Amino acid sequence: MKNDMIAHILRTNKTIAIVGLSSKPERASYQVAAYLQRHGYRIIPVNPRETHVLGEQAYATLRDVPLAIDIVDVFRESSAVPEIVAETIAIGAKVLWLQLEIYHAEAEAQAQAAGITVVSDVCIKIAHADVTA
Repeated sequence: MKNDMIAHILRTNKTIAIVGLSSKPERASYQVAAYLQRHGYRIIPVNPRETHVLGEQAYATLRDVPLAIDIVDVFRESSAVPEIVAETIAIGAKVLWLQLEIYHAEAEAQAQAAGITVVSDVCIKIAHADVTA
């Protein structure tokens, strides 16, 4: 069932804000973003320390992004999740995706109560490869 949900998310949502995206190619966030770009997704870097990543304008916060975001993909420590959830709710994103080893039960419940689909402790790149294999 979970794979069906993930497949549906990845099939129907094409704009992904990546919170914590680094311009350093050795970082997991960069590798995941590059993979998603190669597979037709529009990535939006969200990191106050970056100006551009993978040819895309970077933004300091989710609220600064001037376009609609489908998925908020999080590469930050779990303690940052409540603030990211507040921004995710404020911008009206459909999905909150927390990468491997990232979870925050209270914030996830808050996102779900706001009608946001939550995927936690799952790598979006690995999930995409699994459901498109």
